[in-house]
Amino acid sequence: MNYHNLIIRIILLLLICTAPPSFAKIFYSKNEAMELAFGKTATVEVLSLFPDEQQQAKIQDLAKTKLESGMFSFYVGKEQGKVLGYAAIESITVRTKPETLMIVLTPEGELRNITTLAFHEPPEYQPPERWFEQLYKRAITDMDFNKGVDGIAGATLSTRAALTSVRKVMGIYQVMIKEGKN
Repeated sequence: MNYHNLIIRIILLLLICTAPPSFAKIFYSKNEAMELAFGKTATVEVLSLFPDEQQQAKIQDLAKTKLESGMFSFYVGKEQGKVLGYAAIESITVRTKPETLMIVLTPEGELRNITTLAFHEPPEYQPPERWFEQLYKRAITDMDFNKGVDGIAGATLSTRAALTSVRKVMGIYQVMIKEGKN
């Protein structure tokens, strides 16, 4: 074996050994998520919201986070003309990669369910379903680690990201739908 071939083999071996592992995990498609949120027989409509500057300021104050966009979409589940609830699909960067959550609210704006649709960080950083359950039926003002929400050692950033997403969705609902400014 010549010197050139040896160098190429060493470089290839180093590339293989140092390649970062892939953690990307997609759990549900959008259609599957809507079925989880509202059931098989529901119809789903998209409600696009465009908060003005005053509404954006109020949402940001309620949610304790900055809005990244001037447009927001809720998926409204309906059956026989009756609203079953509102779902939002939120993607947020945890460390360097996104987590995508579906956040489902009741027709009255209460947090009903959170489902992880995709998680691209290492799996040990993903909050389990039982962690999300502590958030259900909490007011937006109580969505805080300092107000009784338990953290998870080793998943601090992903739980903070999830809380931020939930507060944002609940804030948009409060200002744009509940207060009838839509």
